[in-house]
Amino acid sequence: MKRCVIAASLVLTAASALAQDVFPSRPITMIVPFPPGGVADITGRPTAAAMEKVLKQPVVIANRPGAGGAVGNAAVANAKPDGYTILMALSSITVIPAADALFDRKPAYSLDQFMPIALISADPTILVVHPSLPVKTLKELVALARSKPGEMSYSSSGIYGALHMPMEMFLHSAKLKMRHVPTTGGGPAITALLGGHVEMTAGGPAAITSHVQAGKLRPLASWGAKRHEAYPKVPTFKELGYDVEYYIWAGIFAPKGTSEPVMKVLRDATRKVVDDPDFKGVMAKVHSPINYLDAPDFAKYWEADGKRLAALVKVVGKVEDQK
Repeated sequence: MKRCVIAASLVLTAASALAQDVFPSRPITMIVPFPPGGVADITGRPTAAAMEKVLKQPVVIANRPGAGGAVGNAAVANAKPDGYTILMALSSITVIPAADALFDRKPAYSLDQFMPIALISADPTILVVHPSLPVKTLKELVALARSKPGEMSYSSSGIYGALHMPMEMFLHSAKLKMRHVPTTGGGPAITALLGGHVEMTAGGPAAITSHVQAGKLRPLASWGAKRHEAYPKVPTFKELGYDVEYYIWAGIFAPKGTSEPVMKVLRDATRKVVDDPDFKGVMAKVHSPINYLDAPDFAKYWEADGKRLAALVKVVGKVEDQK
């Protein structure tokens, strides 16, 4: 009888251990390092909803804004690598450590603390102005800015953030001076422009399209290599003589040390997400084409983009908060 009890106990212990090894067995948190309303949040929410269908567990969005995305990024970098905390990051994830090095300050995190899961989207940012601004073309904007150097202003998602860098590229190329008004994310940056607190911003298509369609924002130029399919009448900066190109991408990461079996589950789930009809519908509605890359290809893309952005930080140099 005693042997039967011991045997039963061993079976139950083994079954319990097996259940704990099944991933996921509880809710997953997807940290978005910006407030609602920006590209990371607009992409993250439908991604999380579609992942829930695949993983059969809740995928909860947690907005952790601050320091141009550094706060939320660092939270994931230092999270337990068990797959239950993942990150929906923007291209600014690469820029922040380069900016920390430029200022010789302790980095919020290092890039080797992350493991790429998948790239979801990669859209060119678009320069939009408040409709009260008396300009209809980029040429007119440049002329107006040159007539009052340092007086015009633009908002961004934070210093060296995903919306700050393309504006600095343009201003350097056009030899213009403007006042930079950083906010805590793409959503607040657009809110500042809609409220007339600044005159322009660089926005991702997913975040600006509804406002453009409502006549609340006016697009002037795109940072893409070619015209965006949702904005066929909006010329690229390159068409207009400015050699600048920039894309705001959104991708999913896990903390370094996450096991291969868990990474496989997350990668397989994301692969199914981008084929989900509801997900496709949401992304199409905000005019953000899906540019899916699985982990190996995303890692190569991230490395190449990272080198380009790190070099850009050096070109831009030290930028202080001018608020």
